[in-house]
Amino acid sequence: MASKPSSTSYQLLVLAFAVYAVGVGYFAATRPNGKWRSPFSWHPFLMTVGMVGCMGIGSVTKKLGGYTNTKLHGMLASGGFLLALGGFYAIYRNKNLWEKPHFTTVHGKAGLALLIATVGPMLFGVVFLHPDWGLDKTNKDYRKLHKMFSRICMGCSWCTALYGMYSMTKDPVELAIYGVPLLILAPFTLV
Repeated sequence: MASKPSSTSYQLLVLAFAVYAVGVGYFAATRPNGKWRSPFSWHPFLMTVGMVGCMGIGSVTKKLGGYTNTKLHGMLASGGFLLALGGFYAIYRNKNLWEKPHFTTVHGKAGLALLIATVGPMLFGVVFLHPDWGLDKTNKDYRKLHKMFSRICMGCSWCTALYGMYSMTKDPVELAIYGVPLLILAPFTLV
């Protein structure tokens, strides 16, 4: 869905992302035993709300076009990044509390790399593409580069999140609850 979504489609996508982010984020946060375990549970919850919910809504909002939607897109994506930083802090703190080493798994290494990589399109957007002060806000090549790199980061973060879920549970139903909605939302967001 590369074209501008209709008003109804947009509203449904925002609702789907919001419900997914909060509902499935909470679901992931309570795996594998169904209980909230602070501070660990904040990690999957905040990562899901930030990297899927806020960034997903930010992506479909940008497709509407226009000054206001462009600014809203930037705020949503940046807010999503800040929530993801909160998720990063939660897992970092949890590892410290349990005296476990950091970044020893594929999920941990990929998550750290993606968090760092996501800074790139965020800063690039603020400096070069912001509609008020962007240094080259009309440059189509810069816009395309920003869009493609952002979508790669977002898509890879969704895969990393699913891989993290897989490390908590091997139950195919629980994995489907987390993964299938991402597959459904991907064409509307990442394409």
